[in-house]
Amino acid sequence: MTAVAQAPRPTAGPRLVADSWMMAWRLLKATPRQPELFMFSTVQTIMFVLLFRYVFGGAIDTGGVAYVQFLMPGIFVQTLAFNGAVTGIGMADDMAKGIVDRFRSMPISPVAMFVGRAISDLVRATFMLIMMIGVGMLTGFRFHGSAVHIIAGLALILLFSFAFSWIGIWIGLIVKTVEAAQSGGFIWLFPLTFASAAFVPVQRMPGWLQAFAKYNPITLIVDALRGWFDDGVRETLHIHATVNGLQSLAWIVGILVVFVPLCVSRFRRLSR
Repeated sequence: MTAVAQAPRPTAGPRLVADSWMMAWRLLKATPRQPELFMFSTVQTIMFVLLFRYVFGGAIDTGGVAYVQFLMPGIFVQTLAFNGAVTGIGMADDMAKGIVDRFRSMPISPVAMFVGRAISDLVRATFMLIMMIGVGMLTGFRFHGSAVHIIAGLALILLFSFAFSWIGIWIGLIVKTVEAAQSGGFIWLFPLTFASAAFVPVQRMPGWLQAFAKYNPITLIVDALRGWFDDGVRETLHIHATVNGLQSLAWIVGILVVFVPLCVSRFRRLSR
């Protein structure tokens, strides 16, 4: 009797890609049913732009540079950093509703589940970045860099957002409620973003704070963007842009190296 040939199972790599995309598509389809998350993040960011641009801009000394040119790279990074907190809220919500428990019973790699969530949030972050560029243009911001530098800067922001999503996933896995994920997601982001060069020059900060702000990953990324986006306009910033960009990439890799295993380890402990 001839044995029925079984279809070969996909190898680990293609299976991981397929599972990750399945998870990402599930979350993206659910986005229209949760417009408040996207709306609140968007409105909050627009308020930051308007407040800093028109209320605080005239009082902050940026060395003769138009404040809107100084501000918008910081706003871009802050917006996508805060997106990581939204990732944590979504992860905690899935935990509370038992969705994660259901996926644990399926032959899906935990890495795929988390990669899918990070990818879906990266797609939303891309739309938010496009919208923020539009808001910046309306308030006077302009790109003056080369196409290569502008693309490199935008890619760096999105990689940064992807890395921060993993921090949000980890927070969503370790807390008990959505409310705790919201508090835990933002409580560390506010000092990280405001104690950086995102909104004011580091040189204007107290000496004790400058030591932290100078090596803050937000500062490194924002300074890289300012140099790349204003190539040839502010040469003093552009000189260090590439170095800052490489240091930012090192931070991104470091975050992923630390938090991807932490997320997988936490998931496996929950499965026991």
